[in-house]
Amino acid sequence: MSKRHQQGDIKLHPIAALPKGAKRLMARDGRYVLAEGEATGHHHAVAERPGVEMYEHEGTLFLRVEKPADLVHEEHATQVVEPGLYEVGRVLEYDYLEEQMRQVRD
Repeated sequence: MSKRHQQGDIKLHPIAALPKGAKRLMARDGRYVLAEGEATGHHHAVAERPGVEMYEHEGTLFLRVEKPADLVHEEHATQVVEPGLYEVGRVLEYDYLEEQMRQVRD
């Protein structure tokens, strides 16, 4: 099984299969953008190349990697994503004053 990855506010969680009805997405400007920066305009992205595909199902992104691929971001160290199938998620934090969960903003 593939290992989990986290880069800033993005996490990649290994899964066994894509959900039925997942649609393959096209790369933008030679890369698959997993998340766009809210304040800086930076992106968490993986380069488009053979063996790397991104899918979407009901608002959730999925990444298929057949050979090691670099997960890059302008403000974080590059990570090598091992071959596997991943659900792309966001890191959550708990605000004890507001008593609610919210997405971490990178």
